[in-house]
Amino acid sequence: MFNKVESSVNLVKLEERVLNFWRENKIFEKSLENTKGKPGFIFYEGPPTANGEPGVHHVISRVFKDLFPRYKTMRGFHVPRKAGWDTHGLPVEIEVEKQLGINSKKEIEKVGIEKFNALCKESVMKYEEHWKKMTERIGFWVDMDNAYFTFKNDYIETVWWIL
Repeated sequence: MFNKVESSVNLVKLEERVLNFWRENKIFEKSLENTKGKPGFIFYEGPPTANGEPGVHHVISRVFKDLFPRYKTMRGFHVPRKAGWDTHGLPVEIEVEKQLGINSKKEIEKVGIEKFNALCKESVMKYEEHWKKMTERIGFWVDMDNAYFTFKNDYIETVWWIL
């Protein structure tokens, strides 16, 4: 009648089994399919600055970000969840400056603004897979395949239109 409960638990295998079940059965996708046509609750992730590997402090913010969309889904709302990447700003620039061994505006100009910008874009994409893996492992259900990037023109233009 009941499955036998193991006396010792292998947490690594349990995690793999749960993640494989979610992946193979497309559980996140089904949560969206099952609520199509219901009232909407739109979720755009307040994006992390992806200028480094995720740390333990990122886990708690992602857990909170998952809490509200999950609750709304359980209450019968259709909740698309769009991931995002903050690819602008000082943390990204500092990361690239460290890589280049520079620390002033004049040195950036010597490198070239266009080249520096390209290196900044590369820098933020360097850790994307680390973030995706961590996101999946903590069970944060969000559409990472269609994420928005703050460096893309379509995102920048939407902000300009708001102004």
